[in-house]
Amino acid sequence: MYGNAADPPDRVRRYPPDMTDAEWAAVRPLLPVPAWFQGRGGRPEGYCHRQLLDAIRYLVADGISWRAMPADFPAWARVYAFSSAAGASTG
Repeated sequence: MYGNAADPPDRVRRYPPDMTDAEWAAVRPLLPVPAWFQGRGGRPEGYCHRQLLDAIRYLVADGISWRAMPADFPAWARVYAFSSAAGASTG
């Protein structure tokens, strides 16, 4: 649907806070449509939104620091940027 943002994650669900398929189905329609998809410029995202949300859930559930993010998640800086952008868009 939205290029890389909608691609199935290439990592296996392995942590307790990872979203189930049912949770992802409920959350996915609530995410904003990328600007590039609407012809407003920009480029496709490099990471699946589900991977980014799983990383945020892991961070919150386990109380780790950003830089202690496991290597099978996207880079901590990308996850941080996604969470910051998500927070800014919710008002």
